[in-house]
Amino acid sequence: MTTDFVIGFGRQAIELCLMMALPMLAVGLGVGVVVSIIQAATQIQETTLSFIPKIISMFIALLLALPWIMERVVSFTREVFINIPNYVQ
Repeated sequence: MTTDFVIGFGRQAIELCLMMALPMLAVGLGVGVVVSIIQAATQIQETTLSFIPKIISMFIALLLALPWIMERVVSFTREVFINIPNYVQ
């Protein structure tokens, strides 16, 4: 196992984590911007008004993206298990 392999493997794992988080973060950002615009227009500065819609929308995004996320995780795990003999050499 070389240093380049470990760095590449770590890079793949981090990329997978970022790809899994991307749908929820994007939805949270979009809903946060919309709610902030509405709060600025109406001058209502209630904290829960921005928090609750973001949580609900991120949960819905998680439910919708879960099959894709699971497919990516299973594919990555399968590749790791298949290549274990190559890693040991």
